[in-house]
Amino acid sequence: MNNKIYPCIWLDKNGKEVAEYYKSIFPDTHIDQDNGMVQMLNIGGQNLMLLSAGPHFKPNASISFLIANEDEQETTRLFNELAQEGIVLMALDSYPFSTKYGWVRDKFGVTWQLYTGEKGNTDQYFIPTLMYVNQQNGRAKEAIELYTRIFPGSQVEGIMEYDGSEDTKGNVQHAQFHIDHFTMACMDSSLKHQFNFDEGISLVVITADQQETDYYWNNLVKDGGEESRCGWLKDKFGVSWQIVPQKLMILMNQEDREKAKRVTDALMQMQKIDIDKLNAISAA
Repeated sequence: MNNKIYPCIWLDKNGKEVAEYYKSIFPDTHIDQDNGMVQMLNIGGQNLMLLSAGPHFKPNASISFLIANEDEQETTRLFNELAQEGIVLMALDSYPFSTKYGWVRDKFGVTWQLYTGEKGNTDQYFIPTLMYVNQQNGRAKEAIELYTRIFPGSQVEGIMEYDGSEDTKGNVQHAQFHIDHFTMACMDSSLKHQFNFDEGISLVVITADQQETDYYWNNLVKDGGEESRCGWLKDKFGVSWQIVPQKLMILMNQEDREKAKRVTDALMQMQKIDIDKLNAISAA
């Protein structure tokens, strides 16, 4: 499975608790990494990063995780588990698009869509689903076009539009697409929402070298995006991305902790990550 792209959930110092919680709920789940600040979960071969970085941001429903099962009993089990101490956003019920579906916000603020039906052309256990709301409402198709143009190995699997009876005609009810063979979904919503895209949930892109880092950074931030620190940026829709060279992981986790600290300190001062500069700092 392609783990070059994966979601990251911003948490307030409780990543270990969240990791153990998800490990107890989802099948075939284990913790690959735990350095205190970062827990890397592997769920059915798919990465999910938990970042305990303080109270500055919280996950919200602008990015949810869709889990499709052909077994209604498994859909029900997952819904009931995640709803404990959480909030039900859409009741578990039969809908025109699914025999058993529910949308729930778990006790840590992460939202999940539990769907009975086929996954489509993907082997991922969960599918990050972006909801374009408020000022971004109606831009889902534009976002799909941008992402599938930037990333290699991309394709649009299908787009279902509203007919005007439940939402604005032509808005995306549900779309599934692939970027660099990573499956995502999106939708529009004309309802007024108390949230927007932010750093609460971001998308990590692991790059092979500086050239690839520059390519993704420059293409995602242009035409109205916003640069941030430590490899973070927002695209023109407000979606947060982390563009992270693979070499950074090696430099930050090297056995020489003094060198690793120098790298980390330098990283904190960067916007786009400069691997040559970090290599030089590590070697000094």
